[in-house]
Amino acid sequence: MNQPNKQVVVISGPTGSGESTVTKEIIARYPNFVRLVTATSRPKRLNEQEGVDYYFFTEGGFKGEVEKGNIIEYQSNRNGVYYGTYKPDLDKKLANGSIVIANTDIVGTRFYKKNYNATTIFIAPESLDEIKTRLLSREPNMAPEQLAARMAYAKRELEEESPFYNYNVVNRQNKLSDTIAEVEAILKQEGFLDKMA
Repeated sequence: MNQPNKQVVVISGPTGSGESTVTKEIIARYPNFVRLVTATSRPKRLNEQEGVDYYFFTEGGFKGEVEKGNIIEYQSNRNGVYYGTYKPDLDKKLANGSIVIANTDIVGTRFYKKNYNATTIFIAPESLDEIKTRLLSREPNMAPEQLAARMAYAKRELEEESPFYNYNVVNRQNKLSDTIAEVEAILKQEGFLDKMA
């Protein structure tokens, strides 16, 4: 499974840090970059598309795909919902010569570093308060205990997991263009932008 050529970039960060926005911007600027579509056992939400947002499976179906070897790394969240790498999607994108961006947690990051020689970038907020503000702007009616749990998880990600990544980039409020420029500089340094025709 080891990939000699670097074709995978992991862009991660605590919920609300802006890793999805950074990923979308890089893909918009560089057509050779594509997002890995994750498999999940959660139900499809309104306006979500199969194979675009996620690959949707029942819990049993998800476990069946794991057994077949189609889901090569996975974990479940606090609600018992499974998320994982759908190998057919990854293989197809790598075979096309695309550079694949995976938005994953530390479990996936370790997997991609080990098996795909991935360059890993952690997007951090300016502060934990910034994450709290972003979470509440997204979900104003979030229950206090849910907010506390998410904040505790984000704190752990920042303190214990961020040092594992090759690069840490701070996404400051209203400075998204600076964050993108910093990520672009990393991709250039790592040789990903040299592959662009």
